[in-house]
Amino acid sequence: MRRKGLVGLLVFVVAVLFSVSAFASGFIKIGVQAPITGKFASEGQSINKAVRLIAKQVNKKGGILGKKIKVITCDDEGKAVKAAICARKLVDAGVIAVIGSYTSTCAEAAEPIYYRAGVLQTSDGTSDTLVKHGYWTFFRNSSPNSAEAKFTAEFFLKKQHYKRIAVISDYSTFSTNLAKAVINDLKKMGGNIVYYGKITSGAQNFTPILTKIKSYNPDVIYFSGYYTDGGLIRAQMVQLGIKADFVGGDSNDNPEFIKLAGKAAVGSYLINVPLPQMLPYPTAKKFLKAFRETYHENPASIWTLFNADGFRVILYAIQQTKSLNTKKIAHYLHYELKGFPGITGPIRFAPNGERIGSAYMAYRIGPDLKYHIVYKEK
Repeated sequence: MRRKGLVGLLVFVVAVLFSVSAFASGFIKIGVQAPITGKFASEGQSINKAVRLIAKQVNKKGGILGKKIKVITCDDEGKAVKAAICARKLVDAGVIAVIGSYTSTCAEAAEPIYYRAGVLQTSDGTSDTLVKHGYWTFFRNSSPNSAEAKFTAEFFLKKQHYKRIAVISDYSTFSTNLAKAVINDLKKMGGNIVYYGKITSGAQNFTPILTKIKSYNPDVIYFSGYYTDGGLIRAQMVQLGIKADFVGGDSNDNPEFIKLAGKAAVGSYLINVPLPQMLPYPTAKKFLKAFRETYHENPASIWTLFNADGFRVILYAIQQTKSLNTKKIAHYLHYELKGFPGITGPIRFAPNGERIGSAYMAYRIGPDLKYHIVYKEK
């Protein structure tokens, strides 16, 4: 207990020192940890663009607390080892908060480093393990696997009435945990899981596992991994003559999924929160307009907007506390924030850093290669 107390005191002292040095600096330094290169580059680059756009908008109005925001980006390539290296680099650079990373695996690899340094971290990572470490520095800006899993199970059994369900994940923290959560909720509701297996992300040839699954005659194949593999899985399902539906978890929600799947994308189902263009909030419409005018493109996916919200809510907390002390900022976000008007909807956090509330939908990709809502939470 004495050792834990000393560790807690040390973290508090570090946080205070960070706030003092931050005020002494001419800038408020904010880090972006994201996959700028690698297979998730489209997501990482989009997140980086969103953060820099917001920083530019804030700086144009004079900054915060009389200081301009300086964004420092580190490319973690979507790899855990690189994520840990990025975390050390950003801490050494003097950031008070970090936006990222895109994947749960990378966010979790960086978490303890930011915690020990007293640096705030907000990520769109959905793995339930991210909020179970007790780090006061971590805030999830998206909904958890557990909420998505419950929605997925209800969609499968109440809407689609699937009788034989096959599940595939990769070996990442996010994908494995989401698959397990979906399986658990399906079993609780009486669902029949005929197969569960894992792929190596990036392998590209998934015909061996799909051939095996075909022998189980499933009604649906659910994939909990990322769009880079999901698009290929769907295409190869069609090539093998597998008649089962394809349902992809939230990280299949990326325009690259359709490019990789080609014509086979038609009829696929994807589960996620509302698409950027479907967000009804005035803040969302205003931000999307500014993003398009600045970069002449749409955000890569809803994950860009989740991370933009993570940045916006931290800036708001700095304004409300009139402080760069990360302990004070974190306390405000945990216990005093009531409902910040986010791009992705109202934002508030539970004491463990979990974002409260979700609004999942199931989309079907039509012949027009556009998403069509087929089921949503009531």
